[in-house]
Amino acid sequence: MSLVKATLKHKDDGDDIVFMFNPAKLTFSKNLTTIDNAGARSARSGRPRVAFGNMQPKTLTLSQLYFDTYETGEDVVKKHIQPFIEATKFLEDSKLTKVLKKVAGNQPYQRPPAFSFVWGKNVYFDYCFVEQLNYELIKFLPDGTPVRAIVTSLTLKETDKPADDAMSIPKAMANAAMDNRSARG
Repeated sequence: MSLVKATLKHKDDGDDIVFMFNPAKLTFSKNLTTIDNAGARSARSGRPRVAFGNMQPKTLTLSQLYFDTYETGEDVVKKHIQPFIEATKFLEDSKLTKVLKKVAGNQPYQRPPAFSFVWGKNVYFDYCFVEQLNYELIKFLPDGTPVRAIVTSLTLKETDKPADDAMSIPKAMANAAMDNRSARG
């Protein structure tokens, strides 16, 4: 059986991020928002009444991801860490942002790139973005070139697919076109 590497598959026409070494641990988190009503208690048991709010997006935290370029002498940040850094920046020219920019009257629509987190046959998140990145540089060549790094934590947060709002995009475009016609005439 061959080794399959964990991958962040880019959903916005960018390059996939393939992990150099697979994570040792995946930590999932799911929260539900609640509102505690002070003084509101059940008549029978006296237990506090809890109002349920909305469900928060799931998160997945990957810890202790190692990257090493000591043998080749390459800069580990440029080769392996930079794609993670880029994943925390907003996209401005993806297909979806261009459509939404037209709908919003050329106003900037910014969002980070979307990924799916895949490891072998398992798709842990179909649509997510990098919410948090923490990394350390831990080994350097005599000239200061970083050659070993650890991503101490990488938090992915699930998000909706653009197709989930596909009906609202054509509607918004139609509404914008109607507004333009009304304004002209």
